[in-house]
Amino acid sequence: MKTDFKFSNLLGTVYCGGNLLFTPDGTCILSPVGNRVTVFDLINNKSYTFPFSHRRNICRIALNPRGNLLLTVDEDGRAVLTNFARRLALHHFSFHGPISALTFSPSGHHFAVGIGRLIEVWHTPQAPDANTDEGLDFAPFALHRVYAGHHDVVQSLEWSSDSRFFLSAAKDLTTRIWSLHPEEGFSPTTLAGHRESVLGAWFSNDQETVFTISQDGAVFVWKHTQNPSTNGGVEADQTNQDPHHWRITQRHYSMQKNARLNCAAYHADSNLIVTGFSNGQFGLYEMPEFNMIHTLSISQSVINFVTLSKSGHWLAFGSSKLGQLLVWEWQSESFILKQQAHFDRMTDLVYSPDGQHIITTADDGKIKVWDTSSGFCVVTFTEHSGSVTACEFIKRGHVLLTSSLDGSVRAWDLIRYRNFRTFTAPMRLSFSSVAVDPSGEVVCAGSLDSFDIHIWSVQTGQLLDQLSGHEAPVASLAFAPSGDILVSGSWDHTVRLWSIFGRIQTSEPLRLQADVLDVAFHPDSKQIAVSTLDGQLTIWSVSEAIQKAGVNGRRDVSGGRKFSDRQTAANAAGNKSFNCIVYSVDGTCVIAGGNSKYICLYDAQSGTLLKKYTVSVNLSLDGTQEYLNSRNLTEAGPKGLIDEQGDASDYEDRMDRTLPGTMRGDASTRRTRPDVRVLSIACSPTGQAFCAASTEGLLVYSLDHVLKFDPFDLDVDITPSSTVHAAQEGDFLRALTMAFRLNEKSLIRCVYEATPISNVASVVKQLPTTYLITLIRFVAQVMDESPHLEFNLRWIEALLGSHGPHLKDNVSTFATEMRAVQKTILKIQNDLARMAHNNIYALDYLLSQPTHVAGHSKENADVLILTDGNGGEPTYISDEDMGIVENGVDDHPGYGLGL
Repeated sequence: MKTDFKFSNLLGTVYCGGNLLFTPDGTCILSPVGNRVTVFDLINNKSYTFPFSHRRNICRIALNPRGNLLLTVDEDGRAVLTNFARRLALHHFSFHGPISALTFSPSGHHFAVGIGRLIEVWHTPQAPDANTDEGLDFAPFALHRVYAGHHDVVQSLEWSSDSRFFLSAAKDLTTRIWSLHPEEGFSPTTLAGHRESVLGAWFSNDQETVFTISQDGAVFVWKHTQNPSTNGGVEADQTNQDPHHWRITQRHYSMQKNARLNCAAYHADSNLIVTGFSNGQFGLYEMPEFNMIHTLSISQSVINFVTLSKSGHWLAFGSSKLGQLLVWEWQSESFILKQQAHFDRMTDLVYSPDGQHIITTADDGKIKVWDTSSGFCVVTFTEHSGSVTACEFIKRGHVLLTSSLDGSVRAWDLIRYRNFRTFTAPMRLSFSSVAVDPSGEVVCAGSLDSFDIHIWSVQTGQLLDQLSGHEAPVASLAFAPSGDILVSGSWDHTVRLWSIFGRIQTSEPLRLQADVLDVAFHPDSKQIAVSTLDGQLTIWSVSEAIQKAGVNGRRDVSGGRKFSDRQTAANAAGNKSFNCIVYSVDGTCVIAGGNSKYICLYDAQSGTLLKKYTVSVNLSLDGTQEYLNSRNLTEAGPKGLIDEQGDASDYEDRMDRTLPGTMRGDASTRRTRPDVRVLSIACSPTGQAFCAASTEGLLVYSLDHVLKFDPFDLDVDITPSSTVHAAQEGDFLRALTMAFRLNEKSLIRCVYEATPISNVASVVKQLPTTYLITLIRFVAQVMDESPHLEFNLRWIEALLGSHGPHLKDNVSTFATEMRAVQKTILKIQNDLARMAHNNIYALDYLLSQPTHVAGHSKENADVLILTDGNGGEPTYISDEDMGIVENGVDDHPGYGLGL
């Protein structure tokens, strides 16, 4: 098994706080998820997470107008500058303090940062690309100017369209107008009149009007007009002799009963203001008359942030308490994106047999199905009334089994998305584990209340038997892949092997030294792996009932200390065992995780530690620090445990409605920090990825298949221009190999589509096997995007016909690529079948028409088109009319139809 797994995506978490951001083209939305950033592609229905991570949760993100530089800042003020297109971190920088606002100027030359009551304007770092000749800066961040004048925290920054001025709104109830450079006749202006903190201030499209909104819902319209005797509360400089001043011309109020305004956004081109309230409602208003367009409740919790796309058609809302991310189109009143994470911690996960979906269960009683290719949640089941503890797939079919603390085990149909069977015990029990045999005939469940193992029939739902023998709660269950043996692990220090399909149900106990936490079967059904509370990982032979190997994983899994710990991570207690273990698909490795920040990969035969993966480096979580820091120790105790909530300036922020020390319930206001831990691990059936349910979400690690730029395979003659020239001369094989060496997707596609369909077979046959995996991967990707259906299928046919034996001999090497090709072909097949089914009557009508008309040659006509529906004479269009036939020869019949 390959061990070079790398982080590829973060599922199960869609929004954790901070600001949302649309890309300049409006097709993608960026969302902070803890200490990472996830991008949701709203057009192609896909999502991905950047590989870099901060040391604390991200609070502000900004994207320059060109869309190539992403600036992310965490709670400590540490920033990371990233190349957005290539997802590479370019530079690390610190603002030396937490920031509250961040925005780029429309020109892209500067960006403004709100740090406390100060405003800093910095020069945007230069990012050379193919369209400019700019060089790379040695010191990317250069300070332009510092602005001081506010007396409290700056909450919002907004630039004018010409990038000459910007507005700042702060908690000191004022809004100020600043200039980027000294302007003749201009002095910084203060707009005062609100009675509560100002949440936002914006320029109108013509920059003649300023809109401000405060936390009490008051919206003021300011205009630069001649100063009357009373200037409406404007504080102007008395030395300025200009008779024109900024004054309030209109006052509007946006209020909700028993709710406060929490966020707002403005779109200058369409004159729309969006407001989000603490009760989950939002309002959409048209300025300057403040006409209400929509008022809608979209969440049961506070809306933390709202923004609009560049076109103004899409509204994005984020609620961190429930982990909700919504994109709403206000004109059609429909959702473009609606995603929500688990409210409470995840308990278990499992891959579907085809590897296309990941199912997660959580303490909130919900079951979510995630698409591995898109990263989106496709369905959520809410029938369980208690915490869902375990889940398991039937190997044959689309049936999922889940166990819950509500006393039921449920069977789910993942084709119709419904619960078709519910299994219960004679007395109410809380089930903690579940297992199903490979044939899908029986399902077993273990309980924390009763020490028996209950067995039901999947077909009838009847209770078949209760297996007695354990003297403590059953912690884990697993069926052998062969289906003849059931293994159970219990807190009574034993593992029992059950032959439930035999004539006599025998139980053979295996004695261990501590409580059993998890058990896993080897794919060949001859070995089992057992994890115990003392940190031991043991391998047992099923047939001989003896221990074959053992690993002391106490030092491997231990890592990270809590804020309350007085010792280092190596000496800390409570994280010295593996809570979840799983075998790899080929059975050569064991992947284990526990209540720490590490995932360990062991060799199954020798017990050697092959690799350790760090789940998170987020210092906002407990258990990520390695060493004691004396600066964080005070006379009152560790600084991280001191409650500073009472020092907040706002009254509502000072109110504490939670119970002391509660770990669950209101996750956003609990006093205790969440611990970093790995709750469950699952391997993909393809063996190319594994996922782990952690505190931060569902982490997916996969093998890196991206073809990297290799300069050793190049010479001075291989350039993009020489590649295009070779394709123009008709040497398509050489052009294709040169494009693969340069690894430019646009260049590869240019050569690929320039190859005539008559030359595809010869090009594929002569292609070196070195580039075979690259070509298969490229064809699988381009089939999703290209409309040339027959052209792509001809490439697949030529690949299988010319290199079929080589693909069969190296099936493990090409497994991922061939699975991607199979998935794409099935998708095309389903789309064609659905399109034909929807147009079946139109096709029957066309086929029932006469096939020969006087004056037309049936042999030369390929397409029949009816000119009108009143019985008029049909018209035939030949391949010559469509420009397909060359020199009287039809090389590819049906190509004009896209077939």
